[in-house]
Amino acid sequence: MGQCGITSSKTVLVFLNLIFWAAAGILCYIGAYVFITYDDYDHFFEDVYTLIPAVIIIAVGTLLFIIGLIGCCATIRESSCGLATFAAILLLVFVTECVVVVLGYIYRAKVEDEVNHSIQKVYNEYNGTNTDAPSRAIDYVQRQLHCCGIHSYSDWRNTRWFKESKNNSVPVSCCQPSISNCTGTLTRPADLYQEGCEALVVKKLKEIMMYVIWAALTFASIQMLGMLCACVVLCRRSHDPAYELLVTTNSYA
Repeated sequence: MGQCGITSSKTVLVFLNLIFWAAAGILCYIGAYVFITYDDYDHFFEDVYTLIPAVIIIAVGTLLFIIGLIGCCATIRESSCGLATFAAILLLVFVTECVVVVLGYIYRAKVEDEVNHSIQKVYNEYNGTNTDAPSRAIDYVQRQLHCCGIHSYSDWRNTRWFKESKNNSVPVSCCQPSISNCTGTLTRPADLYQEGCEALVVKKLKEIMMYVIWAALTFASIQMLGMLCACVVLCRRSHDPAYELLVTTNSYA
């Protein structure tokens, strides 16, 4: 019965190690996705520390690949030292992912304040040229999120660009794609996106942070199972003489 339990635990461990390799790729992808998205929205976000959870997620993904390699070697070779190292590293990663979850919730709560604080400044810096970073950022966000202005298209009236251009128009990035020959003129408001960008930017950034939080929670639970299986194999090796005899016999065979 004891040998059967050890074999089952070892089988689960090997399977989990394969999952860790897959998880490493997924976590690195999520971290990279956060970085890429942040680059598109960074003008609306002044707190670079918001990227800390993404940095940790990428580091954890890299570490999980190493963990999978150590775990497979330790399980196949039935190494007590390897399994102990495997369990210890899993514990470290588990704690790290708990930190990611906490930081994710902290920064998710700060998203709205950050965007509220910086979005007016970004809109005031708009000059309508593709060579200007804030202008490109605003045009990108308005096209991608199908929005116009901060709260609505009428917010453009208060911007420096609108007052200097004196053409009673908003950027063409506010135009709905289904409208042909749209120039952004405020005399045809039905041609423009009706929703403001502030709420949608906040929603988008909060969704991204939730991806990080759920990924950390999901793989933390898998690591709990990995630690449990490693501990089961280690404990039964130390308390089951029959298993020790079997290992010794196989090593001499």
